[in-house]
Amino acid sequence: MDRIGRKVKDKGLMKLLGSFLRAGVVVNGRLQATRLGVPQGSPVSPILSNILLDELDAELEARGHRFVRYADDVAIFVKSKRAGERVLASISRFLEQKLKVTVNKAKSKVSRVKDSSVLGFKVHGEKLKTLDSKVKIFKRKLKRITRRCPGISIDSRIIDLKQYIQGWMAHYGCGLKYNDAVELDGWIRRRLRMCYWKQWCRPRRRIGQLIKLGVNKREAISLGLSRKSYWRLSKTLATNCGLNNAHFEAIGLSSIRTLWCKIHHPATAR
Repeated sequence: MDRIGRKVKDKGLMKLLGSFLRAGVVVNGRLQATRLGVPQGSPVSPILSNILLDELDAELEARGHRFVRYADDVAIFVKSKRAGERVLASISRFLEQKLKVTVNKAKSKVSRVKDSSVLGFKVHGEKLKTLDSKVKIFKRKLKRITRRCPGISIDSRIIDLKQYIQGWMAHYGCGLKYNDAVELDGWIRRRLRMCYWKQWCRPRRRIGQLIKLGVNKREAISLGLSRKSYWRLSKTLATNCGLNNAHFEAIGLSSIRTLWCKIHHPATAR
């Protein structure tokens, strides 16, 4: 607030910012006062963090360091381990003594670029690679959205998938491998086919829906009367022909492969 007050003279705006900072947070259904820091999720949090840490950016630029900072996460790139240890100590002093913020000693370290990660990425030369742990979390979330629950409509699942996939790809897509994007696409469609089978719970309905989707009548009857698991039925040729890629594109499913192409080859992506 002191740094904002140096340039902002509007008392109404300062009062509003103060109200945000003192708004409190809800923990287990109860409102708790916030005596330190900014409530997580507050719209002013990224703005205030950038205002405070702008001095850190200026200090690093003045020293000629190469660095990347996102909110309160910062990575500084130097040529040797000795230089790294020296910079870590001096920048920690700068943050704690001048900016009055606490440096997380447990998360701060000096290491080789290939042995460390930044904002969910590993740096390989001039390329970024999304951490495997981030991809696993992505799949876990997708699996929860496409869980086998007949009470959730396909339309609702498509909306949730679209929002989550586009948000995740906007951040992590630049470090995702093309083969992984293609594999994830196929895996999501198979899980959605499984959801369809779960919703078509009666054999008569299954047969009718497959015929509507253009599946041969004999194949539709054979498949509709099958007692195999939903997961196995979701991979059959007839199911893939009926619930094909064009079907999912028509109902609005976001394609991870298409998003990958737009990120990596924007000029040629369709």
